[in-house]
Amino acid sequence: MFENLSLKIEKAIKNLKGQGRITEINVAETTKEIRRALVDADVNFKIAKDFTDQVKTKAMGQNVLTSVSPGQLLTKIVNDELIELLGGEQRELNFIGSPAIILIAGLQGSGKTTFSGKLARYIKSKGRGPLLVACDIYRPAAIEQLKVLGESIQVPVYSEPESKNPVEIAQNALKYAKEHGHNVVIIDTAGRLSIDEQMMQEIYNVKQAVKPTETLFVVDSMTGQDAVNTAKNFNDRLDFDGVVLTKLDGDTRGGAALSIKSVVNKPIKFVSNGEKLDALELFYPDRMASRILGMGDVVSLVEKAQSVYDEEEAKRLNKKISRNDFDFDDFLGQLQQIKKMGNIKDLMAMIPGVGNKIKDLDVDENAFKGIESMIQSMTPSERRNPDILNASRKNRIVKGSGKSIQDLNKLLTQFAEMKKMMKNMNNMRARR
Repeated sequence: MFENLSLKIEKAIKNLKGQGRITEINVAETTKEIRRALVDADVNFKIAKDFTDQVKTKAMGQNVLTSVSPGQLLTKIVNDELIELLGGEQRELNFIGSPAIILIAGLQGSGKTTFSGKLARYIKSKGRGPLLVACDIYRPAAIEQLKVLGESIQVPVYSEPESKNPVEIAQNALKYAKEHGHNVVIIDTAGRLSIDEQMMQEIYNVKQAVKPTETLFVVDSMTGQDAVNTAKNFNDRLDFDGVVLTKLDGDTRGGAALSIKSVVNKPIKFVSNGEKLDALELFYPDRMASRILGMGDVVSLVEKAQSVYDEEEAKRLNKKISRNDFDFDDFLGQLQQIKKMGNIKDLMAMIPGVGNKIKDLDVDENAFKGIESMIQSMTPSERRNPDILNASRKNRIVKGSGKSIQDLNKLLTQFAEMKKMMKNMNNMRARR
């Protein structure tokens, strides 16, 4: 997401590089290119124009310091304005009430049910006890899909397969939640069209009956400006509390994310970028602005690392490294930790200055599988001491892993070099 927009904005700002000062002419040329980039990203033209007019006004009122180039100054101004355009600050969910009630609404096919499962997993990870409620009585297998999701994350699902009244199902679910100690209820409703008066009345009735703590509107970001128009129609009827953007990993230009706050004046609370249930992130306007401008997102990268970080395991590994005792079991564990952090290309894009440089890079998400299969084909003693690997043992490993002798030898060489580097680092520490 935002790759093309990032490239175009970066190119526009580069026009100011090498120029000694900001002038009305060079700012006008730069903001015109930025506006064109925003419109190409499917941002509403009026929003794009207002944005660039604001950037131009602020830029013309600034004096360029000797230590700051015009390009750097304009980057800061664009960054500040992007943060405001995206919502200003991150907004948390409201958990007031016992139980707190979260109503999920959206169009057909927007990803509401999958998001409901992701949200339940997220809430459970924060120490709360969620209950999923199946109120989609129209889509075939919708109830079963929610049950499968709930089972995979060990969150119960309340359903009444024989009932055709979503209001009654939701009300009964609240009673069930109170009786069984669930402090958060997530109600998954049927997808609907904003022009379908009967369906819109139905979800309005559900909201009036259960008085949700939060009403979240789930929108497919790949639908671009249509998503923004739909959000406005839903908000006029439901007055929802926040927006969830799904399918950010698809071929999307980002117009929905950049326009939606201005149109409905409601914050984006979550973004979802994959089918896996851990592929859900809180939305931070400042971090997203940094990504758009190619400045990376180190904070999110660190948070992802911390989410899979085991302090005791880290201490154990540190001791093994200090003794130069790091083995293939430890290496395998670290690979698996990295995989838990998510898509490798997405992680790389969070590193400042890397984002646009890997736009066309084909990162093989299965690259670790070959290494894992070779390590897993070793015996425990071979993993602890790879020096015992002779020709016979190597042949057994490559047969078991489906890799070649060349692949195995390359792995062994790289592992030996890594251990050598660790040893040198330990020696340098010891000399200090």
